[in-house]
Amino acid sequence: MEIIEISSLQQTGIEVFSSLTEAQLRMELEPEKGLFIAESPKVIRVALDAGWQPTALLCEQRHIEGDASDIIARLPDDVPVYTGNRQLLAQLTGYTLTRGVLCAMRRKPLPTVAQVVGGARRIVVIEAVTDTTNIGAIFRSAAALGIDGVLLTRDTCDPLNRRAVRVSMGSVFLVPWTWLDNPISSLHDYGFKTAAMALRDNSLSLDDERLMQEPRLAIIMGTEGDGLPQHTISAADYTVRIPMAHGVDSLNVAAAAAVAFWQLRIR
Repeated sequence: MEIIEISSLQQTGIEVFSSLTEAQLRMELEPEKGLFIAESPKVIRVALDAGWQPTALLCEQRHIEGDASDIIARLPDDVPVYTGNRQLLAQLTGYTLTRGVLCAMRRKPLPTVAQVVGGARRIVVIEAVTDTTNIGAIFRSAAALGIDGVLLTRDTCDPLNRRAVRVSMGSVFLVPWTWLDNPISSLHDYGFKTAAMALRDNSLSLDDERLMQEPRLAIIMGTEGDGLPQHTISAADYTVRIPMAHGVDSLNVAAAAAVAFWQLRIR
């Protein structure tokens, strides 16, 4: 592959790392041409192992023979490697690179809902969560704690957002996911009962035996500020709360998801 020293912030070929917004990277009208950015050597390795296709690499000069050397050795010959010093790359991207390495990668066609839930027993539905850190953390917990698939409503942020990918430590490449365009109640068609995580007078405790005995369960998580909308809660088969102490009424959505995944896992 060709290693290219960056001599100017206007250099041709580096736009993917500098001037393109997340929306432009997604290319919503032509998603098959869309890109995303994977940040840090560990995350890039997870993506490569999972079969995602690199299109360009950006790394600090010191990492060419260091942290990025094994990654560079795996790149196809036609994938350029751009390099420069730490200060220049921070100027280029607008932030200090985590571990000094970024990789632009090609998006894959997303699976259908049927493909994501087909053999699943525990899935999570993420509704209207727009914080990228929370999305990344939920995916990391989902991968670690036995969630078989992730469905997201369209008002949720993109799991392939750079920060979400990094916070997930590459778990977005390990758990099948897609967008859910039909009502959440449509999951009944696949044999799922739905459990809305919400504080209501009729909420079941998370350790209720009825929940753990469900053969197929979809756990619905909403934004920690407003929570799930009433129509989602009303349509769910169960409303579920996490028992709290010391007068605390709720957890961050990522923390709540991890607790729910652990308790409701298939034993």
